[in-house]
Amino acid sequence: MTYTHHPLRVVTLFSGYDSQCMALDRLKRANPDFDYDLVAWCEIDPYAIQAHNAVYPQYADRNLGDITKVDWDNVPACDLITWSFPCQSISSAGLQHGLSEDSGTRSSLGFNAVHGITTLRPKYALMENVKALVSKKFMPDFQKLQDYLSEAGYTNYWKVVNATQCGVPQNRERVFMVSILGDHQPYRFPDPESRG
Repeated sequence: MTYTHHPLRVVTLFSGYDSQCMALDRLKRANPDFDYDLVAWCEIDPYAIQAHNAVYPQYADRNLGDITKVDWDNVPACDLITWSFPCQSISSAGLQHGLSEDSGTRSSLGFNAVHGITTLRPKYALMENVKALVSKKFMPDFQKLQDYLSEAGYTNYWKVVNATQCGVPQNRERVFMVSILGDHQPYRFPDPESRG
């Protein structure tokens, strides 16, 4: 894959210390033709911000802060948004208060992320969350998130993936969703890696 125009412009929401950028760094090391620029990131936890600034000091001034207060019209254009929104309100380890729109739960911040995506309209959006998101209890709200993206022209592809299928020695299931704007080849999740 050769990029002749500009680096992949990336916005990460609920960034933490930005493991998403770490994955892009690995991709960059494996393919010298690939490059990216983190045009904005979004985090409020002071310890996560401190860690992010330690790992990526060059992006310290690009934190959007509180996602509920972001003026999306002033966020730079981007090609990819990642949004691993808080799972505390849907996780089996949490109180399971849910993620209904306007409920005020931490997990309902996923709707703020979708608003950002439908405003900025990147070609790609990548979501990751706990498997409970696709459970019977929370599937209606997950479907509503998808419906908002579909209405904005995105096609959504989701799958539950276990870390053990990706060469990681950890039994951890997560749901991933790839959303692609406009015309494109159908997306297919990579085949599980064989362990041996």
